[in-house]
Amino acid sequence: MQVGAIDIGGTAIKYAIVNINGDIVYDGTIATKANLGGLAVVEQVLMICKELMSCFEIEGISISSAGQIDNVNGRVCYATDNIPGYTGLPIAEIIHNKIDLPVTVENDVNCTALGEYWKGAARGVDDFLCVTLGTGIGGSLFLNGELYTGANFSAGEFGHMTLYPGGLQCTCGSYGCYEKYASSSSLENLVLDAYGYPIDLRDFFIMTKQRDLRCLKIFDRWLDDLTTGLKTIVHIFNPSLIIIGGGISAQGEYLRQAIKTSLMKKVLPNHQRILDIKMAENNNKANLIGAAKHYFMTKQKG
Repeated sequence: MQVGAIDIGGTAIKYAIVNINGDIVYDGTIATKANLGGLAVVEQVLMICKELMSCFEIEGISISSAGQIDNVNGRVCYATDNIPGYTGLPIAEIIHNKIDLPVTVENDVNCTALGEYWKGAARGVDDFLCVTLGTGIGGSLFLNGELYTGANFSAGEFGHMTLYPGGLQCTCGSYGCYEKYASSSSLENLVLDAYGYPIDLRDFFIMTKQRDLRCLKIFDRWLDDLTTGLKTIVHIFNPSLIIIGGGISAQGEYLRQAIKTSLMKKVLPNHQRILDIKMAENNNKANLIGAAKHYFMTKQKG
């Protein structure tokens, strides 16, 4: 038993064949035509579905997507203008009507959490948070062994907590949001302001690990903002584990230890006793694995 798994991001659409054991047996990536709007992106997904169906025997399609997702009906409740015209699109219905296979859709960070719970850093952990650092900051909650999506499929919007009232304007229209200070893109902006030209974050971390003083100053400022936001989340939910996802998680033990050391100085003693920090084990494939897990769970419930 296997499904086609597709992850819709603002920059790239990743896809794979995932079997019932959570193994990826085939995968690929194409650039997202985000500037052409939501319907054009769904057409890209449809093209991928037909390609996978022509090459593999699959029983359904599982989709991970940016935005707030109604995971019952497979519809985009809300999305920013990173993909114009994406809000309101009934993705599952559109795809199902074209290919006549079952289709499930879930939020991308929720898929990251599902993937890590099934086959990654959160195996056996019933209460954890997943925080992804990228262009923005995404969040997901696992409470009592189950994904918690809130009253209207919108839980875990950590990136839009207010870190600095009256601060930088966010894409959501508010000011001072967490993701304007602690996302990967915010770190890139700090580097650009300091150096006057862009530096790839991989190179930045190499210089930071080499104890470059300017890089260390930038990193410490960003890290302090990151863990101040995490402190609030920890004190609300009292998790035993926080998983850090997104491309920056590739920095591995160096970043994990820096986050843990900074955060432990800020949280209350009773929270410190059980809290651990881990990097996502499946990196940019966690969403695909998690989307497949969501499909299999939905089928089992149905």
